[in-house]
This record gives sequence, structure tokens and C-alpha cells, in this order.
Amino acid sequence: MIDKKAIEEHIRGILVALGEDPDREGLMETPARVAEMYEEVFEGIGYSNHEIAEMFGKTFEAPKNPGPIIMRNIEVFSFCEHHMALMYDMKVNVAYIPDGRVLGLSKIARICDMAAKRLQLQERLGSDIAEIMSEAAGTPDVGVVIAGSHSCMTARGIRNVPARTITQTYLGKFREDTDLQKMLTEGVR
Repeated sequence: MIDKKAIEEHIRGILVALGEDPDREGLMETPARVAEMYEEVFEGIGYSNHEIAEMFGKTFEAPKNPGPIIMRNIEVFSFCEHHMALMYDMKVNVAYIPDGRVLGLSKIARICDMAAKRLQLQERLGSDIAEIMSEAAGTPDVGVVIAGSHSCMTARGIRNVPARTITQTYLGKFREDTDLQKMLTEGVR
């Protein structure tokens, strides 16, 4: 699990390295606040994809011959593993074709949120969500499309604010069926 005391010590050291006085009024509690924030925003590091699937795998009997279930615009944020920079304004579209069982709708959003609470690449985040969804819903047919902004592109380096990254992950029937893919990518920007 997350070692909050170690994080506090390292944040204090970073403040010193930046030329700040960690004992000044505005910064005295910053190391503890950052440690608390990291415990929250990196909660997913403590769980494998399998454990997340078990945690949010509450299913119900599916209706007869259901079509694809699509949930759009699930909002998440994450931190890239290269710069620990914020990946923000991220919208996730998830679809699956039930195989006898359907997931509770809130579980889909919870899966996306927990998978995002790791140091991530957007490409891996899509794969992680697809893998977790497949196991939790008990189906090989899953699609995930993510559109997001990355502060390593918008706030530093090239500083290209309008740049958006769109990634697509398809499993099972979604790999070959362009109609399924179109349903999932509709409106993505």
C-alpha cells in the first residue's frame, strides 16, 4: 500500500530542491496534503485487474437476445507514468455484448475510475478497462474508446492546448465489426 510518511518526506525534499522553504506558513502542511491526495488518486495501484473485476463484478440475468450495452462519456482522470502529469478531460465510452449476464451500470463507471487511479498510459488504460470489463461481465466482446487531454502536451513541452488523444481497444466481436466500432466512437472528440 501507499507509504504516506515516505511521500511526505520526499515532497518536503522536492520543495527544498525547488528553492522553497517547506516551513513557511503556506507550505507547512503541503507534504501531508500531497500524501493524502496521492493515497486517493493512486488507489488503483493497490489492485490487479482481476481484483477490480471481482470488486465490481456484480451482474444480473440478461434479457433474452440483448444487443450491445454502451455507456458514453464516463469522466475519469489519471496521471501519465512518464511525467506524472495529469491526464484530464478524459471521456471513456465502454460497450459490451452480454453473454447471459449484465453488469450493474454504476459498476462500469467504477471500473473505469479505479483503472484510471494508477500511473498510466492512455493506451494501457483502455486495455485495462477492456480486460476488467470482459472478466466482470463474463463476455469476450468489449470495446473501449477514450478521448483525453494530457498536461505533458498542454502545460509543458510543445504546449499544444487543443491536442486530444483518442485510443481504441477492441476485444472479441468488436475487433472485426465496424458497425459496433462506429456505435462506440460516435461523437468522440
